[in-house]
Amino acid sequence: MKLEVLEKDEANLRLIVRAVSVPLMNALRRIALSEVPSMAIEEVVMVDNSSVLQDEIIAHRLGLVPLKTDLKSYNLPEKCTCESEFGCNLCRVTLTLDAESREGIRTVYSQELISENPDIIPVSGKIPIVKLSKGQKLKLEAYARLGKGKNHAKWQPVSMCAYKYFPRIDISEDCDKCGKCVDICSKKVLSKKGKKIVVQDLLACNLCQDCIAVCPQETPPIKVEWEKDNFILHIESTGVLPPEQILKEATEILSTQLKELVEQIKVETK
Repeated sequence: MKLEVLEKDEANLRLIVRAVSVPLMNALRRIALSEVPSMAIEEVVMVDNSSVLQDEIIAHRLGLVPLKTDLKSYNLPEKCTCESEFGCNLCRVTLTLDAESREGIRTVYSQELISENPDIIPVSGKIPIVKLSKGQKLKLEAYARLGKGKNHAKWQPVSMCAYKYFPRIDISEDCDKCGKCVDICSKKVLSKKGKKIVVQDLLACNLCQDCIAVCPQETPPIKVEWEKDNFILHIESTGVLPPEQILKEATEILSTQLKELVEQIKVETK
């Protein structure tokens, strides 16, 4: 396997992955979506709620607020040594919120959630939770735990994880340079330079083949194909974990699952 980083920032990671198979790429994608743990609010205790929203709706909104996650300091509830349904400081984080509107209408935002651990806080402080009219209050205590996306979407660490084949475009000398393939491409993959049609952004190609369909020639001189074992992988994090950590955790989980499968096969075949 060979990797080449195309784009990397706090939320996005785009890679060229070479010499791998489709099953491996799909396994990494599915594990990133459903198996990599992240922190989210699971339980909410309402102390005072005089807003127009019911307790359940507010609790649901709080659960969907992405929280920065520290996988080294916390255990999954089912793997914690406390073995308690209430949790402990190794598998649970407490957040509190105490808001009141004294004048007019005000919006309660996620930045008002106060965490006992300064490292486990909302990814963004500008997520609206509820609006309060004058005299209304919202006071609660919320408990966040690690979980997996296969159990609930609020634990998915990625907002997008996808891959596509690495494209290959060939333009023969038989092209009459009419430029229709350039005009039809919404991704601006092709361009016309002088009397030639050239590929200006190969990686933007999504293999739709509209450029071939629009060609007026009986035998289109343009070929759009893909490289069988080469892919472009794009991971977009919700902010709970860096995208490179999500990919690393996915590979480690896959490795662990394969080892467990091998051991199980040995047991069953004895």
